[in-house]
This record gives sequence, C-alpha cells and structure tokens, in this order.
Amino acid sequence: MTIQIKVLFFSVLRELAGVERITLSLGAAGGSPSLRDFLAVLYEAYPGLEKWDNSLLLAVNAEFATRDTLLSDGDEIALMPPVQGG
Repeated sequence: MTIQIKVLFFSVLRELAGVERITLSLGAAGGSPSLRDFLAVLYEAYPGLEKWDNSLLLAVNAEFATRDTLLSDGDEIALMPPVQGG
C-alpha cells in the first residue's frame, strides 16, 4: 500500500528544495509510516535538506509533531526552519 503526503516548504527550505510544495508517495507495507520514515525518503529526494535535520520544525495537518507521529494518506506536512529573532 502507498500513501500520498502533501509537503509544504517554508523559508530557506523552500529555496533549498527549489519548490514550494510537492506530493510524496510513501510505502506503508508494515503499517503506517512515521514522520521519521517520511524524512528518510525526503532526504533521498532533496539531500540539501538533511543538514537542517536537527533543527527542523515539523507540523502534520497544521499541528506540531514529533518524528514518531504516524502518517495517513492525504496528510499535509509542513517543514519549517527554526524561528530566529532579530
């Protein structure tokens, strides 16, 4: 089984990916994939994003999420860099 995930890139991550949004297919053979599984697939497609791994802010369906969050078909993931003050 494969699920479709909508992905939104914000700020510098949008520039690194070269796109504002994509739809990514994830295999769900052993049950629901996690956000951690999603990131592994994303980094294969967009290796420049991996250097941000430790500081990414992640949201699933407009709610902040952890890497253990399970994903479902049609979920929307937002990838955001850390917020910096000035």
